[in-house]
Amino acid sequence: MSETPTPTNATAHDTSADLRAVLARHAPFSAMPLAQVGQFIDASRPLPFKRGDVVLQPADGPVQSLLFVREGSITGRHGMAETAGPFEYVAGDLFPVGAVLGERAVTATYTANEDSLCLALPAAEVQRLAAASPTFADFLNRRVMDFLALSQRALQHGGAAHTLDARLSSLPRKQPLACDPDTPLAQALAAMHERRVGSVLVLDAAQSPLGILTRHDILGRVTLPQLPLQTPIAEVMSTPLQTLTTEHTLQDAALAMARHGIRHLPVTEGGRVVNIVSERDLFALQRLSLKQLSTQIRAAPDVDALRHLAGEIRGFARNLLAQGVQARQTTELISHLNDVLTERLVLMVAARRGMDMGQACWLAFGSEGRGEQTVATDQDNGLVFASPDPANDRPRWLALAREVNDALDACGYPLCKGQVMASNPECCLTEGEWRARFAHWIEHGAPEDLLKASIYFDLRPLCGNAALAQALQAMPAREAAKVPRFLKQLAGNALRYRVPLNWRGALETQTVDGREWLDLKLHGTAIFVDAARLFALAQGLPVLGTRARLEAAAPGMRVAAREGEAWVSAFEVLQGLRLQAQVSEGAAPPAGNPNLIDVGTLDDIERSILKEAMRVARRLLQRIELDYGP
Repeated sequence: MSETPTPTNATAHDTSADLRAVLARHAPFSAMPLAQVGQFIDASRPLPFKRGDVVLQPADGPVQSLLFVREGSITGRHGMAETAGPFEYVAGDLFPVGAVLGERAVTATYTANEDSLCLALPAAEVQRLAAASPTFADFLNRRVMDFLALSQRALQHGGAAHTLDARLSSLPRKQPLACDPDTPLAQALAAMHERRVGSVLVLDAAQSPLGILTRHDILGRVTLPQLPLQTPIAEVMSTPLQTLTTEHTLQDAALAMARHGIRHLPVTEGGRVVNIVSERDLFALQRLSLKQLSTQIRAAPDVDALRHLAGEIRGFARNLLAQGVQARQTTELISHLNDVLTERLVLMVAARRGMDMGQACWLAFGSEGRGEQTVATDQDNGLVFASPDPANDRPRWLALAREVNDALDACGYPLCKGQVMASNPECCLTEGEWRARFAHWIEHGAPEDLLKASIYFDLRPLCGNAALAQALQAMPAREAAKVPRFLKQLAGNALRYRVPLNWRGALETQTVDGREWLDLKLHGTAIFVDAARLFALAQGLPVLGTRARLEAAAPGMRVAAREGEAWVSAFEVLQGLRLQAQVSEGAAPPAGNPNLIDVGTLDDIERSILKEAMRVARRLLQRIELDYGP
């Protein structure tokens, strides 16, 4: 404790029966046998505090006791609270759970708001009670998971106001300019001029959207054709209209605008238009918007232009991170822009070579296939082509692929050291050849087969005839679950990872030139990626993306909701730190490894968050060992 507690009027002489009655009103004691509640009472001692007394602070060092608030309230400030707001513990609360289990100091200063009384259970007794009571142990673990979720939010500087996860219903509603389909152009254009807006919606009598006319439409549809201004707006409006509902997220809106090349999206609720969201609403602080960058990439005339725009993609990612956009959203947006750039290159090369991409499909594997590309990423791609004579046709597709791979390399996407590229004959196959390879890996499960499966089974069609890839995409989830031996081998592969925590629970780092480095991919995100793939394949779930796989697999594994949420939160915390390291202007990492982070550059909050995420990774591996071990 920070100082000797000041005596208060609160009694410290409750009888055992009194305390049992008090504890029985609060979790986890309400679900614990009386003998275990008695164990808590017998091992704890009363600690009274006067209003304003400091209960705990970082300078006290490792926390010695778990505190139960018997009377009064305690507030924590500073540390994590600087970004997440102060947090209060009231009668019935236990704290600080994470610090006690981690044998570390607190990161906030806890002060009594009023005369208060706590029961202090020594850390050693906490461990004994947790060993004796699964209910008590589960409660403590869930509290740590809650801390992890809170920590993740604290990492997003600026809080919820900057997250693209927010629903469109959270945006301030503005009444969009609208008219009915019979409105003359003169009236609609005058209204646009008067309101100083760039678009007018066309709605039916039930206020459902029919179309839109924007300032950019007027030149080509009204001015140049010299249409009479009495023409009904329905004759020139854009239709069908892309819309989203209030249940969609800002992320959905950003991607819809980029994919469809539009700047405005009407938002509906119950079929009625209730708002309109613009690019400016989503990226008000962006120097170069997502849609503008997508448009420029699609119009790029040559590789030199694309090389410049690839640099803009990396700058765009840095801006997103600076604004506090979350890791999942940043990686999804980066992957989308990389998709657009790759598609432009493939189509550009195919057109110049006179080749029909209707007879082939460019495939994305690995992190690109999962939509989880970070700022520093190499190539993982392939090609599937249709041919009655593959041996004769393959050289042409290999030549196209080699030119695309080299162009991507010139744009800053390095050639894959493992040769997972479409220019490799093993990655340029017909659908039948690909299926035979997949079946071989599942059936044999040799070490090299498992490595290939971990890359190629994260498959997504990117450009060309997507129908050629549909059967390939569905095959792993359909076939792997039929071969338990293969799943056990995948589990064994995942269990080879080592979580960088020592026996005391402290982070284990690699010292190079006086700096403490940690590989956030090899010893962090890769654990979650491989576990998520294993869980999804075991249940035959045809989903991509680590977050989506974890969320989809958890219910079928009968995992408590909080545990599944902790998996996702820990993965995204590690992804966020990984992105942070990649855009940092600090010391260059050893061997140029972009996934290394200098742990010494992290503040106390970030170090605590990293440690909590690693603990979740360790529990995840323990679950795999329990389910698939000998």
